Amino acid sequence: MQQTTVEDYLWYIHTMAYKTGNPALNKNSFNNFPSVTNGQTMTLEGTALKSLALLVLCVGGGIYGWQVVIQNPTNSGLYILGGALLAFAVAIVTIMKKSLSPFTAPIYAILEGFSVGAISQLYERQFTGIVLQSLVLTGSIFAAMLLVYLFHIIKPTDNLKLAVAAATGGIALYYLVNIVANIFGKGLPLIASNSGWGIGFSVIVIIIAAFNLVVDFDFIEHGVAKRTPKYMEWYASFGLLVTMVWLYLEILRLLSKVRSR
Repeated sequence: MQQTTVEDYLWYIHTMAYKTGNPALNKNSFNNFPSVTNGQTMTLEGTALKSLALLVLCVGGGIYGWQVVIQNPTNSGLYILGGALLAFAVAIVTIMKKSLSPFTAPIYAILEGFSVGAISQLYERQFTGIVLQSLVLTGSIFAAMLLVYLFHIIKPTDNLKLAVAAATGGIALYYLVNIVANIFGKGLPLIASNSGWGIGFSVIVIIIAAFNLVVDFDFIEHGVAKRTPKYMEWYASFGLLVTMVWLYLEILRLLSKVRSR
């Protein structure tokens, strides 16, 4: 499946918008917050519950986007791009005004889910079963990286964080150049190619996205340790969802390359 049209904008939004290794959860996210002493602080349990809530909202939005594309496939590109741009706008508001995250994070999850659901339906139409495979693989990678983090198999050192941020930024830049190249009628290789090199590129991107999860877990734990305000649970959950969606989209693209060979 050669994704060189509106879908590339969706991928770009999920890389360029968070090109520093998900700045929604960077090392400055929890700075400038006075320590809370009255018990209303960010906790791991609260963040986990809110992450689950955002995931449910995202799935709900995805189901709706899926159904909308089935009913009106001719406007699928508009649905995908429109939902992604609206989600991006809400994400920017969330990053700039963290205290609004209890309200903006759920809105983001629904909008993002709608856009991802729409694009998923297009893939499913061409490759039956690919969405379920992508979901299973995304969940499996998430669980694996969480275990890797909990058992300290990979330690999120400053050097690792820098490498992940640099790699993510490089991918984002490559996507941007590809979008510009497509405007002039010729996209770059690797992104949409189902050749061995194209598949290898997608595998590398998925690995980088997976390492973003480890960095995210570390930033969340750092926020809990600093006893930041309770609403930061929503903000941290929002940042984690950003990475999860990116990982899912990259897996979806990889599987489409493999199955189109």
